[in-house]
Amino acid sequence: MSRTRVVVTGLGTTNPLGGDVATTWEGMIAGRSGVRRLGDWADGLPVRIGGTAAVDPTEVLDRIVARRLDRSSQLALVAALEAWADSGLDAAQESGDLDGDRFGVAFASGIGGVHTLLSNHDAMRDKGVRRVSPLAVPMLMANAPAATISLRLGARGPVNTPVSACASGNEAISLAADQIRLGRVDVAVAGGTEAAIHPLPIAAFANMMALSKNEGDPTTVSRPFDTGRDGFVLGEGAGALVLESLEHAQARGARIYAEILGTGITADAHDIAQPDPAGRGGTRAIKRALEDGDVSPTDIAHVNAHATSTPQGDVAESLMLHATLGSHANEVVVTSTKSMTGHLLGGAGALEGVATVLALHHRVAPPTINLDEQDPAVELDVATKPRDLPLGQIAAINNSFGFGGANVAVIFGSVD
Repeated sequence: MSRTRVVVTGLGTTNPLGGDVATTWEGMIAGRSGVRRLGDWADGLPVRIGGTAAVDPTEVLDRIVARRLDRSSQLALVAALEAWADSGLDAAQESGDLDGDRFGVAFASGIGGVHTLLSNHDAMRDKGVRRVSPLAVPMLMANAPAATISLRLGARGPVNTPVSACASGNEAISLAADQIRLGRVDVAVAGGTEAAIHPLPIAAFANMMALSKNEGDPTTVSRPFDTGRDGFVLGEGAGALVLESLEHAQARGARIYAEILGTGITADAHDIAQPDPAGRGGTRAIKRALEDGDVSPTDIAHVNAHATSTPQGDVAESLMLHATLGSHANEVVVTSTKSMTGHLLGGAGALEGVATVLALHHRVAPPTINLDEQDPAVELDVATKPRDLPLGQIAAINNSFGFGGANVAVIFGSVD
């Protein structure tokens, strides 16, 4: 693999905290929760809270465009369009200076168009086969978000859809960086999306004891690393990053948020749902990311932890960080933004990638909220208030782990 340097030049998101990057970042720094009670449609379900999108994508997209997309693709398109405008590449595209053949997309989803799938099944069952939408398959397929972005922005390079459950969004960032390093593209839109707040996924996750069934204040239920944690809160949304080769970004005078230094991808081969309790697969992913980027553990100043608020997963991640960073693990500022957004599944790693980049860019780590009593088995410096990060060259890790034993670590570096 070449050592072509890959940088981040654009950011976009829509999620439970906000419909754009600025609102989301303000909410994270303020320690605000985006988890809320669901509507009457959730009555009778074992869980009736979730991190629904703060801004409905149909309020942003053209009505006709929105009607032809599953909600997962709607959210993806909103995030991608913001990132694209933020990068300034829209101007290069209009002037003809962007080569579409050298422009790719890597956009993930863990589940795909579940709303489209289930609503069309209901329509066929209740009203007959003629009521099934002719657009059902293009809307529900897993690669629909990536294809939608490609069509809208004119990306004619590789258009990929990694599917690795809750690690999908972070894997898309890694894949896009690899495409640039391999010389296949100069520019890529990377990220992930999910829209699975629907009765069936909620019931399924609840029945497997993955979701918290706490019926108290919704804003306090997602509590990573806390002794009272009892499962994650389901969220929805998307995160998008525009990646470019450093040479391409510098040639057009782009603003650079951060650099991707290294990535690591592994599998546990342990269990379809439970993480390896010793965190061995995640440890190997972080080690590979450090080796890939020639990054010293002492360079790491911040970790945006996967930390979903499950009893086993949060402890395993603590073990991973100590196994890879050694004694320096105690000096790293750790946070779980899922405490505020809930768990976006296939969109989680992408949203947290955006948050990790912003933490480096602004030199401040967001807090983990609802951490009243830290689990003594989690021997980490978890920030409960915004924490300043050091000046100079520093790095941060974005961790993502998913069902099937998927592990992805992406290391971002600061840019002066």
